[in-house]
Amino acid sequence: MAYQTLTVEIDDYVALVRLNRPDALNALNAELLAELGTALEEADKNEKVRCIVLTGSEKAFAAGADIKEMSTMSYGDVFTSNLFGTEIEKILRTRKPIIAAVSGYALGGGCELAMACDFIICGDTAKFGQPEINLGVIPVSAARSA
Repeated sequence: MAYQTLTVEIDDYVALVRLNRPDALNALNAELLAELGTALEEADKNEKVRCIVLTGSEKAFAAGADIKEMSTMSYGDVFTSNLFGTEIEKILRTRKPIIAAVSGYALGGGCELAMACDFIICGDTAKFGQPEINLGVIPVSAARSA
């Protein structure tokens, strides 16, 4: 399948899924997360895949949620639409091991995406953070468990 916001390569039993929104530091938007959910479902069903590696670029694994996309939404809009909830459930339902290969920024939703994986392998430049706390907003994973 052709994707707009990520690339997928399968070689030697490994599916390499690379987030590919370089102009936005791989910020997570609805399109990227929908494509990621589809790619993970396909890799999970593929008998030639035994493991999935999820990565971004050297500069950013994923710099968080796409603020431009969310700027017009209120808290109520985000909550009632279960923003990104369906896509996150697809990630969590993936039975094959997912390894986050992190270089650069993994902030906010990008940090949570890495934490949703089974393993995290970090490069020397990996920087994890939850900057949304400075805005008075709790991380999605904390909100889902509350």
